[in-house]
Amino acid sequence: MKILQTQTLRGPNYWSIRRSKLILVRLDLEELADRPSNTIPGFYDSLVAILPSLEEHHCSPGCRGGFLSRVQEGTMMGHILEHVVLELQTLAEMPVGFGRTRETANPGIYQVVIEYQLESAGRYAARAALRLCQSIIELGTYPQAELDRDLEDLIKIRTDAAQGASTDALTQEAESRGIPWLHLESCDLFQFGYGKHQKRVQAALTSHSNILGVELACDKEKTKNILASMGVPVPKGMTIYSFGELAAAIDRLGGYPIVIKPLNGNHGRGITIDIQDWEHAEVGYDRAREVSSGVIVEHFYQGRDHRILVVNHKVVAVAERVPAHVIGDGQTTIAALIDRENQDERRGNGHDNMLTKIELDDSTDEMLRRQGVSLVTILPAGQTCYLRATANLSTGGIAIDRTDEIHPETLWMAERVSKIIGLDIAGIDVITTDITKTLGEADGTIVEVNAAPGLRMHIAPSQGVGRNVAAPILQMLFPPNVPTQIPIVAVTGTNGKTTTTRLIAHIFSQVYDSVGFTTTDGIYIGGRLVEKGDTTGPQSAQIILKDPTVDIAILETARGGILRSGLAFQSCDVGVVLNVAADHLGLGDINTIDQLAKVKAVIAETVHADGYAVLNADDERVAAMADQVRGKVAYFSMDADNPLVRSHVRRGGIAAVYDREHLTILQQERVHRIEQVERVPLTLGGRAPFMIANALAASLAAYVQGVKIEQIRSALQSFRASTQQTPGRMNLFNLGKYHVLVDYAHNPAGYAAVGSFVKNWTGPAIGVVGGPGDRRDEDLIELGKLSATFFDRIIVKEDDDNRGRAWGEVAELIVQGVEQVLPTADATSACSIMLNEAEAIVWALDHAPEHALVTIFPDNVSRAIALIMARNPIPDRLDATFTPEATTEVPVLNAYAASNNGNCVS
Repeated sequence: MKILQTQTLRGPNYWSIRRSKLILVRLDLEELADRPSNTIPGFYDSLVAILPSLEEHHCSPGCRGGFLSRVQEGTMMGHILEHVVLELQTLAEMPVGFGRTRETANPGIYQVVIEYQLESAGRYAARAALRLCQSIIELGTYPQAELDRDLEDLIKIRTDAAQGASTDALTQEAESRGIPWLHLESCDLFQFGYGKHQKRVQAALTSHSNILGVELACDKEKTKNILASMGVPVPKGMTIYSFGELAAAIDRLGGYPIVIKPLNGNHGRGITIDIQDWEHAEVGYDRAREVSSGVIVEHFYQGRDHRILVVNHKVVAVAERVPAHVIGDGQTTIAALIDRENQDERRGNGHDNMLTKIELDDSTDEMLRRQGVSLVTILPAGQTCYLRATANLSTGGIAIDRTDEIHPETLWMAERVSKIIGLDIAGIDVITTDITKTLGEADGTIVEVNAAPGLRMHIAPSQGVGRNVAAPILQMLFPPNVPTQIPIVAVTGTNGKTTTTRLIAHIFSQVYDSVGFTTTDGIYIGGRLVEKGDTTGPQSAQIILKDPTVDIAILETARGGILRSGLAFQSCDVGVVLNVAADHLGLGDINTIDQLAKVKAVIAETVHADGYAVLNADDERVAAMADQVRGKVAYFSMDADNPLVRSHVRRGGIAAVYDREHLTILQQERVHRIEQVERVPLTLGGRAPFMIANALAASLAAYVQGVKIEQIRSALQSFRASTQQTPGRMNLFNLGKYHVLVDYAHNPAGYAAVGSFVKNWTGPAIGVVGGPGDRRDEDLIELGKLSATFFDRIIVKEDDDNRGRAWGEVAELIVQGVEQVLPTADATSACSIMLNEAEAIVWALDHAPEHALVTIFPDNVSRAIALIMARNPIPDRLDATFTPEATTEVPVLNAYAASNNGNCVS
């Protein structure tokens, strides 16, 4: 067996709305396609021997051992791979439990879906699980050394990707409050909230942090000077910049004991405390100079080291920090005691865990010499041996919670200090013999003020109560009743997405200063194009959500992005589902319309509890999505008497209907007439029913989000199906002698919608038609059949990119469809093939008869519009407020071919 493809889903998706972190493996079982596990000799016993913890997997039986019973009875290898991938991650301390395995329409090809905590770990585990299963099948076992190596690699992935205790605490607190967050990897920042309401953090440094305060805290000498000038007790000391100044500095302080530390430093680097003689002063100076050119020499205060955490000028936690140490037992050497201490599961490398492993270096040797011991010394039972002079957790220290013991005056002093320095989050270091007494009573002093202080000593102290210090930080960033994110309106469906998205954005521009939206044409912010191209996937949506200028996000959401990566957001305020019709079937293992409906339903199911799913009541598959909606439902319909709508409104629901030539909102007993369709340019004078439906959906999405009827009406009156507002969507051009219609329709439902307008045209109708090469044969044949029902003449062209098909194959299939509708003789005279799209368009424009409507379904919209604009269309007639005159017969197609010198192939 082999893995054909691996995809990463990072948001709500086809497989799960709640579990957004999933790996999707497309697996080919090859020769195992018809061999369940019970037909493979020894497989069950070997799997249990290698991974006995699979006993804990309940699977569908719903009980302990449930999965293994399935293996024993016989299950396919894709299902086994799913559980092995989950278990490998769990054994590497990344517990996950969600998985799905489904066979595709291709026998032996499976989709295996596995939850992950870290994307890279999930992908690695999938490959390792494949190796493990193949090894059991081929060799009857999987070497323990290989399994150990897999788990070591997974653990390394986990530790390398660790966010750090402070960041992890903040992201977890954000999730508990329903605040979305993103990692801005390019600048190593974390964003909380969306759009203009976002806040950014880097550990405990936030977007509220005062740059002057941060700079001041980083200069320890200036910090000490300003605090001293404000009557705050600080150590006596001075800053020197050369070794020659050291002796004089010590004399001015009155001699030893002293502390020497770098002027600009953190995490205890370069600090030497309790220096009692010149020899150690020289060593301390050299150590400090390795960190900073400036060196602080201070009087050393006896006492215990405490860190006071102040958030928004309020003390939220206090911890006593104890330097790295071991306690003797009368039997074990100091080296062995250190090894034992490092086995504590709470200790890790750097800031990965709540405690840091103790490392041996010159500082350790010096501390041991001071205490008259060495690494081979066996300490008496109960005797403490300190391994570091400083109490930082980053050098192996521990923390004891003292939050409830701090003296009120010291608490007041710390809060005052945070305001003097100007820090929203401050870590204030205090040396005192007794934190329960005032600093004056206990000979205490404030030795440092730190910006971006570490949080882990307070979150999970070695002793005492852990404090949720992330909560006051999030409370500061997002006070009560302050929004955390901008409104999100997501739009999906088979047809009409781009037009509806643009119209919704246009309506909201009446209310908001900066509307951000994504479409198949590009990303727009504040009315300006930011990025051109098909931008309907999650990465494009995140550009909108990350932008701090955006007031509201309107996101066109295509099936491809949902299947490839999931959504860019966990929930939306309004989810619009326009319709579901046959398109892209056979791609991405979506082979039926019902499966496609499930993809589109992701948008409806992602609407949060207070939001609205705007659903098409005229489409039974869309209407059925209401059963899975967590929030509220609003329906739109072209039929004012639609039974579902009537029942919904009677129950107090909201709906938008086409009633008496008006776009109308229904809510309980109220009837809001928005506007006559003839006065809505998008509907082309009411002649384009599908545009009326789009206008209903857009109006309803705006209404449930609080936009006033008057504002909706004004927006509808000023929005036109033009190249400026809806390029490639029902763009009608008046060329004087005839009209040209350009629409990007590329599936049967889209053709039928445009056809409903063409049928209303009273003059000759010419179609320049084609279809994407990655559609099914039957879909392309259907395009031909539809074209034959509303065009008098048909020119069949092909897209520039045939998406894997032979040149001319798509056109031949479309012609087959035409021939199934028209008699052979009529089809021959009414249909012609001209493969080059540009040539086909030019031909149709050159030979269009008077009063004709030339309809173009282009692959390259901008090129088609450019060819039309080159013929100078008449201004102010592009909104199709027209009255076509009498028909004029179109010349027979053979005449077209004759004058084209044989380039048009029948």
